[in-house]
Amino acid sequence: MTSADRPATRLATRLSFLVAGFGIACWAPLVPFAKERLAVDDAILGLLLLSLGIGSVVAMLATGILSARYGSKPIIIAGGVGLAVVLPLLAIVGSPVTLALVLLAFGAALGSIDVAMNIHAVEVERAAGQPLMSGFHALFSIGGFAGSAVMTTLLSFHLGPLMSTLICSVLMLIAMGLAWPRLLRSAQAQEGPLFVLPHGIVLLLALLAAITFLVEGAILDWGALLVIGAGLVGEAQGGIGYIVFSIAMTAGRLGGDAVVARVGDRATLVWGSLIAVAGFAVLLLAPVAAVAMAGFLLIGLGASNLVPVLFRRSATQTAMPVGLAVAAITTAGYAGILVGPAGIGFIAHAGGLPLAFWMLAALMCLVTLSARTVTAK
Repeated sequence: MTSADRPATRLATRLSFLVAGFGIACWAPLVPFAKERLAVDDAILGLLLLSLGIGSVVAMLATGILSARYGSKPIIIAGGVGLAVVLPLLAIVGSPVTLALVLLAFGAALGSIDVAMNIHAVEVERAAGQPLMSGFHALFSIGGFAGSAVMTTLLSFHLGPLMSTLICSVLMLIAMGLAWPRLLRSAQAQEGPLFVLPHGIVLLLALLAAITFLVEGAILDWGALLVIGAGLVGEAQGGIGYIVFSIAMTAGRLGGDAVVARVGDRATLVWGSLIAVAGFAVLLLAPVAAVAMAGFLLIGLGASNLVPVLFRRSATQTAMPVGLAVAAITTAGYAGILVGPAGIGFIAHAGGLPLAFWMLAALMCLVTLSARTVTAK
């Protein structure tokens, strides 16, 4: 087996995170186009987004078992290639049913690569003997910025959704081609049960991860519609908010290890969540686009290091084996980012999208209130 502690394996891991972030972010600017093309309301759109979440969660549960048997490499490749192949279909499907099926497949590819790349990252970090996870997750954020920026730029040039997605798919295939020979051929086998329900402190960590990822999913799927609906930007520029959010998230994660080393896990959770809550207030009360963009920036900065801290705490808890705890938190977190936004659609249909975003701010306050419990030794 190729040594896990090599620059090549680190590069392959970073490319995997990059492709995952890039792929899901390419979908964000397409949401308003899909809604208009299919002539659906917020409630129906929420159901469609639920298809993406269902596909992801089912794939995540299967990925843990498959990775233990076959290693993470083939699943990372299959997930990355799957994202590239399915993405253009999201731009051309003409009915809610077909979009639901395509989103199901897109979610399955995303869920597979998300879990497999984290398994791969844990192996590489363990072999390196130094913190690398924040940097890997920063590449996911860079991918999110790049995907939304490239897609928004192409759409602004009036290339059309289909041509824009085809270009993005080629870029993802190139990245996966570079990662392919550098990925580890096998992963560390896990003894005992492959999946257990989270319990004890792990249950709280999983809940907080789900909330934090839900915030990111809401910005991804609904951020553009929020600012477009408020009349702050045009349809083609709807993805700018997610670009700002992704830049802030990336900057925060790139410096995350230094910040946590300086102030500690508890302060990072408290101040990060409070900054994110302030960002929601700025975004929702913004009278002009520039102020709204500042809100996106604050949300991204505040939320950037919450998840890395939660993963770090999972390694110090004793309620469950560390490997199972990390798997449970990963699944809960990505379930939040993919399934949660569907619930936003129902709330938006009943009381408006701004109300749904205020509720997200309230949920983020739970991170603040739980910081002491999470970091207690």
